[in-house]
Amino acid sequence: MKHPFHLKAVWNGGRNSEGHIEAGGLRTVISIPQEMGGPGTGTNPDEMLLGAASTCYLITLAAMLERSDIVPQELTLESEATVDVTNNVFTYERIVHKPRLVLQADATAAQLKKAERLAHMAEESCMISRAVAGNVSIETQPVIEIAGAGK
Repeated sequence: MKHPFHLKAVWNGGRNSEGHIEAGGLRTVISIPQEMGGPGTGTNPDEMLLGAASTCYLITLAAMLERSDIVPQELTLESEATVDVTNNVFTYERIVHKPRLVLQADATAAQLKKAERLAHMAEESCMISRAVAGNVSIETQPVIEIAGAGK
């Protein structure tokens, strides 16, 4: 089965202008980021690729935890992307996911170990990670804790 996704885009002007995109529930202004010499309004392809990779990873991890009967008390994610600019060539080099899972206070050592394994496996299972494989390095640095431990 195939699932089509559609996006409509409008660009108003030249390099330092802005545009608009619509795709499903996403409606936003787009432009080149300020760090790359653009106006920096709305979002940009670099943030959207990071957003796609991060949300795909997070949803994949949540589903894998659910299938393993691990219900985290808290699941958050910080991700960072690195884009290299050499000789005016922009290369999206790396994404680092830093998930933080806080397991229920009654979580077992086996659940803790499995949660950490799943945190790494989710990156390999994520559709976006697989789509950029070989072009963008993706790393996962999970922090797994048990609620109330160490307090």
